[in-house]
Amino acid sequence: MRIFQDLQIWQRSHNLTLSIYKITRTFPKEEIYGLTSQMRRSASSVPTNTAEGCGRSSNPDFARFLTIAMGSAAELEYKLILSKDLDYISQTDFNILHAELVEIRKMMNAFIRNLGK
Repeated sequence: MRIFQDLQIWQRSHNLTLSIYKITRTFPKEEIYGLTSQMRRSASSVPTNTAEGCGRSSNPDFARFLTIAMGSAAELEYKLILSKDLDYISQTDFNILHAELVEIRKMMNAFIRNLGK
């Protein structure tokens, strides 16, 4: 049985989610049901799907949930770009969050490949 809290993918994506929640607190109030909600949902979907995949009994099932998490990470990447272009986040904050997201995606890709072996 895998413990999702032990996985670096989960740890880093959880921390990224916390950062997204923190930074979206500064977004305009009219975005609460729009971009703020969408970013929080896509960010939290990455560690959520990682955790759910850990609870599955087979590597193919786990890989499927990590693939879903990859889709959520791609969605978050676009939302970060949009937030930067709308001047809701600074270029510096974008660079930090985007770099972490890219690293998490690389880790997930490697993990998915290793599950297939």
